[in-house]
Amino acid sequence: MKTTLLIPTLNEIDGMKAVMPRIKKEWVDEIVVVDGGSIDGTVAYARDSGYLVVEQKLKGLVNAYREAMPYVHGDIVITFTPDGNSVPEKIPPLIEKMKEGYDMVIVSRYLDGAKSYDDDAVTAFGNWMFTWMINILFGAHYTDTLVGFRAWKKDLLALADKDPELPSFEPFSAIKCAQLKLRASEIPGDEPKRIGGTRKMQPLRNGWQVLMIIVRVFFGLHK
Repeated sequence: MKTTLLIPTLNEIDGMKAVMPRIKKEWVDEIVVVDGGSIDGTVAYARDSGYLVVEQKLKGLVNAYREAMPYVHGDIVITFTPDGNSVPEKIPPLIEKMKEGYDMVIVSRYLDGAKSYDDDAVTAFGNWMFTWMINILFGAHYTDTLVGFRAWKKDLLALADKDPELPSFEPFSAIKCAQLKLRASEIPGDEPKRIGGTRKMQPLRNGWQVLMIIVRVFFGLHK
């Protein structure tokens, strides 16, 4: 089972310098950085560190994943943010859990005492509410459906191919795993505060997008 660590970046030079040296190259088979147009030296740092860099053409995180796929040779993709929110030392146990035969394993910020130190009142409530809705509507048992740090089988992304405008892969993949009775699981993992850069998530805008994904899939309106 080959694994690819897929790292989306957009002006994350401070986080890259602090986090990437902690990732041991023997943990995964390859590391691919997909950059959304950084102007702070992120791309130069990634290339100087020996990582393959894919320069993203279309905006959005889902498009970053799509554009990176031709360069991904792993059967398993691990999406990892280099802004300090994802803990590198969770990569090996994440891979071990996938080896048990799961289609997706999420590093949950709310499982078994894990905690997000980057949450505020709005994001904490939003994470709880949307996860609760997905569990109720789709018969799932998640504790965290929005976090990006997770491992998934490469072909899972194909489920999003019919909707080129899909705004977020994380809740969508959680929903589709539940709908299709695929095997999904979680391991606990804290979310530290971000290191440098600027937060990309906009609570109201992103929350509305997640709500629309839930509604459209539940009512069969998704393409």
